[in-house]
Amino acid sequence: MNIVFDLNTVSFVLVGLLFTGYAVLDGFDLGVGALHLFTKTDEQRRLMLNAIGPVWDGNEVWLVTGGGALFAAFPRVYATVFSGFYMAFMIFLFGLIFRAVAIEFRSKEPMKWWRNLWDISFSVSSIVSSFVLGVALGNIIRGIPLDADGEYIGTFWTLINPYAILVGITTVALFSMHGAIYVVMKTEGPLHEKIRGWVNKTIIFFIVCYISTTMITLIYIPHMIIYFREYPILFGIPFINMVAIANIPREIIHRNNFRAFLSSCAAMMALMTIFGIGIFPNLVHSLPLAENSLTIYNAASSPKTLSIILTIAVIGVPVVLAYTVSVYWIFRGKVKLDASSY
Repeated sequence: MNIVFDLNTVSFVLVGLLFTGYAVLDGFDLGVGALHLFTKTDEQRRLMLNAIGPVWDGNEVWLVTGGGALFAAFPRVYATVFSGFYMAFMIFLFGLIFRAVAIEFRSKEPMKWWRNLWDISFSVSSIVSSFVLGVALGNIIRGIPLDADGEYIGTFWTLINPYAILVGITTVALFSMHGAIYVVMKTEGPLHEKIRGWVNKTIIFFIVCYISTTMITLIYIPHMIIYFREYPILFGIPFINMVAIANIPREIIHRNNFRAFLSSCAAMMALMTIFGIGIFPNLVHSLPLAENSLTIYNAASSPKTLSIILTIAVIGVPVVLAYTVSVYWIFRGKVKLDASSY
């Protein structure tokens, strides 16, 4: 199989970059939420919230732009995935809604029961959102039943299979690791030392899940390794992933927290790249009939539409990047609580 760098392939890469940006940026938000209830005091929980407070909503811009790019470039995929995964996506959206409400409402009242209620909402919604994302990703990797028109013919329960559940758990583990590293980078004092002790535990949890998922993928989902067999140079990407993960505890030990966070980001980007190479040129793999799969060619918009999308992307993506970088630069440094804090 040869890779042709045409408009369809470039559009595939663009959509992948946007969703990768979302995974890297909102991934630590969701990870912070997953770890939120492990802290006990009100001050520590407020610090956790304020670590992501200035950036969490901006991070979700990448999800919106990724979904918009998918709709414009590959409308058949958008229609099939959003209709077939309708219930799963509704659960995911409700998770994002309750997470946002919890962040904003949590510290509006001083009562302990009120804050505990929103703490639970924030943590549970973050875990559920992460898990549902992983389940969706697992089904895209494994494949879903499609008819000859590329329409989903399964049910909600078809999506709840052992492999998808394993990928969902792995996603929660990955985001928890990413979130723990981010909190270490943004805090100081007792909370900083507490979370520092959690980093290695979250790394171990993720590695166990990742190795299990990789082994099952290699055995039962052979289409994910076709290009890696044909182009051995691509094995450099899993190698980069392993080096990045291995570098995290080293940087944490030496208290190079920013470098640890960059290593975590590199690991996530490598994982998304592996996923993209594995599914290419399919966007939705069909089971049991592979010929019903939606690809970057049979599900794409017209060449003129793709060229317009890429023109907009050349203008728009740098703007989003500039906005993201500026926000992180403005709110750099350690988190401190004041009258305007959550």
